[in-house]
Amino acid sequence: MIGVTRLFTPMDVRTALKTGIAKLREAGVPSFTLSAELLLLHVATRDRTWLYSHPEENLPQDITDRFFALIARRAEGEPTQYLTGKQEFWGLEFEVTPAVLIPRPETEHVIEVALDRLALRELRAGRPQKTIGEGLQIADIGTGSGCLAIALAKELPKAEFVATDISPAALEVAGRNAARHGVGERIRFVQADLLDKSGEEQMTSAESAAPLPFDLVVSNPPYIGRREAPTLAREVREHEPAHALFGGEEGYELYGDLISQSATSLNLGGILVLELGHDSLPAVQPLLDAANWTRVGITDDLAGIPRVIAAEKT
Repeated sequence: MIGVTRLFTPMDVRTALKTGIAKLREAGVPSFTLSAELLLLHVATRDRTWLYSHPEENLPQDITDRFFALIARRAEGEPTQYLTGKQEFWGLEFEVTPAVLIPRPETEHVIEVALDRLALRELRAGRPQKTIGEGLQIADIGTGSGCLAIALAKELPKAEFVATDISPAALEVAGRNAARHGVGERIRFVQADLLDKSGEEQMTSAESAAPLPFDLVVSNPPYIGRREAPTLAREVREHEPAHALFGGEEGYELYGDLISQSATSLNLGGILVLELGHDSLPAVQPLLDAANWTRVGITDDLAGIPRVIAAEKT
């Protein structure tokens, strides 16, 4: 039998990119140019400089095939971050999988507010405003990819952390991210529902002796209402984990338990910093009007939406 040689027409970088962009534009994918660029860089394992400095370079056939396979999946709604397996947050690269929520830029406001509150507390105590977190115990509730705990651990190199999540798969991703960024020894990952102490049952006896209460609690809790599901982008609605998205029918139902558990778990003067949904402030702010909270503050995101609420335990 005479063998048949398959002939392929080489495709250069410019043509592949233009074709990928056109396919995503036709499919109605948002940010179609950026998505195509990121997918091509991912399969080629190159950087952006290469992309635009070698437009006439022919791509190997396997790279071309992988690129257009990912373009097809992106056109069907899979998020670019899940296709590449990574997302940047606070200047750090995080592994992301469909087990975790994709970190958003607006969540960085939680880090900013937490660091500002800690600095102000040091200033009021007559200590240097810059803190490295020595002696601080910090909790990240609903850690997902671990982005909040890990970013804070990089900023506060002497602080110790507990990061909880209801999902074992999410905790595995977060653990890998912590190890990758060299902070794994300072973050204890615990499967738990919010700050539910039932999570302690899954710790060893040595772990259960960890110092409590906390000096800082941060959280980006699920805050989308299930009634809003039909209005979400397909990428979010069909691919991101529902348990990390939906906070009840209205979206703000989890805040009550989170705030009451934080009141029990924080030291006096301890700080609570929570991300808010786009319309959850009216429901959440009254929960911090109780006598055991003070210095309640709201921070807007760059779009002018109330994004973070913070308070201190009296």
